[in-house]
Amino acid sequence: MSTTAPTSADAPIGTGAAAARVVDGRKVYGSGDMAVHALDGVTVEFAKGRFTAIMGPSGSGKSTLMHCAAGLDDLTDGSAWIGDTEIGSLSERDLTLLRRDRIGFVFQAFNLLPTLTAAENLELPLTLAGRSADPEWHDRVVDSTGLRDRLGHRPDELSGGQQQRVAVARALLSKPSIVFADEPTGNLDSTTGAEVLDFLREAVDDLGQTLVMVTHDASAAARADRVLFLADGRIVDELDDPDSDAILDRIKGLGG
Repeated sequence: MSTTAPTSADAPIGTGAAAARVVDGRKVYGSGDMAVHALDGVTVEFAKGRFTAIMGPSGSGKSTLMHCAAGLDDLTDGSAWIGDTEIGSLSERDLTLLRRDRIGFVFQAFNLLPTLTAAENLELPLTLAGRSADPEWHDRVVDSTGLRDRLGHRPDELSGGQQQRVAVARALLSKPSIVFADEPTGNLDSTTGAEVLDFLREAVDDLGQTLVMVTHDASAAARADRVLFLADGRIVDELDDPDSDAILDRIKGLGG
């Protein structure tokens, strides 16, 4: 079941409880007989300081929900908010600034520049923005990666797990309001993936980060505080404080 929320026209501003939310979100690709309803009236909030996983069968709308909530794609109808800011009301320039300053992104591909060191990759978004990280926060993030002695190494000198930890740390360095992660362990073996998931969990517990993760892996979703289940573009169920067995039971019921 989805979190009850008001309609778009009545959406409260500044409630302080949600880092991001979508209100009656609909996303349609194509038109007429070829129309695909990727999201069909989704309303959900992502609470500050919480780790939410999104799961569902292929084509259920989970990545579309994340992309629309993060301002990477536009809703056809409804509204998406980052804190007090409605994404759909922003100019392209202001949306770019919001994504840069208030949202962190982690993807299945590490997206590190091969000619830069881990430290340079970590700091690249802030460097491009002409900003510097808060020194104390920088040290906390770096120490949380466990890679301080590898910061001078380039990506091809790091393992896949180390590269993904650099990518996660890069997403955290600007102190974003929320981090969206799309299958962040999809390219990793189970042991290395578990290390990255430990890091993501620590980012929430120790650094106070808000995290939303799309995953198909029940063991990964079990690290979250809450799991949302999508099917046919709708949120059909959710679990709080989940374990792998309970998640697998729900997924089987959805045909995923």
